[in-house]
Amino acid sequence: MKHPVTPDGRYFVVRGRLWRMANPHLGERETSELVKRLMTARRAVRDAKAAADSESEAAAHRAVDDAKRALGERGPVWWPDGAPDLNRHMAKNTPYAEWYAEVQRRREAAAD
Repeated sequence: MKHPVTPDGRYFVVRGRLWRMANPHLGERETSELVKRLMTARRAVRDAKAAADSESEAAAHRAVDDAKRALGERGPVWWPDGAPDLNRHMAKNTPYAEWYAEVQRRREAAAD
């Protein structure tokens, strides 16, 4: 697994930082369409930066944010249990610390 996913499926971890997963309750078709919108918006950011077009870049960033919110990666959390949003927190400083330490131990053991 390239990026470990927390046992509850809410986050994946990159370089020790938690990133919120997309809402798994979205349908396959809806998720696919939203991911397409997200990728189109990201390309628009890249193109606007290359063209040094700050107005287009700002609009493209808004489109990225809109797609991420629709996917559930930003904005209100998609889980119903009232647990806080730990997006962008370091895993070692969260309730996932013990789990993540074990993931790291297993990765290190596999590398030996």
